[in-house]
Amino acid sequence: MIHSGEEREVAAYERHVSRNTCDYHYLKVGLEFEGTRPGFRLNAAHFKHLIVSALKDLHGEIGAALPVDLLRFEEETLTAILRVKSSGLVKLWSALTLLGSYQNEKCAFRVTQVSPFLLALSGNSREFVLN
Repeated sequence: MIHSGEEREVAAYERHVSRNTCDYHYLKVGLEFEGTRPGFRLNAAHFKHLIVSALKDLHGEIGAALPVDLLRFEEETLTAILRVKSSGLVKLWSALTLLGSYQNEKCAFRVTQVSPFLLALSGNSREFVLN
């Protein structure tokens, strides 16, 4: 279409998709039991074993080989900070979500925070209180 002797330009649209370039994701998780036996203790090694077992149950030997680092573990509250390669985040999260018991005790992992930045897990805006 020609207007006043000039050719009109057609607008060109480009789609840009940026992917997260972070190598790792960090998860803050807690383990909750329905009822605990007196004297029941769970140390960091048992906690890590439970995570690997959950991965193996859901994803087989390949899932159990997923490198998951236990960066921090609080034995009193059964909470931890985990680090996993970003490519394995969905596998880890699904395995934790579907875990239902440990040593015949009903339990559940609660994923409270996830971020590609460890610093983001240092605070929780839902628990922030202004004075």
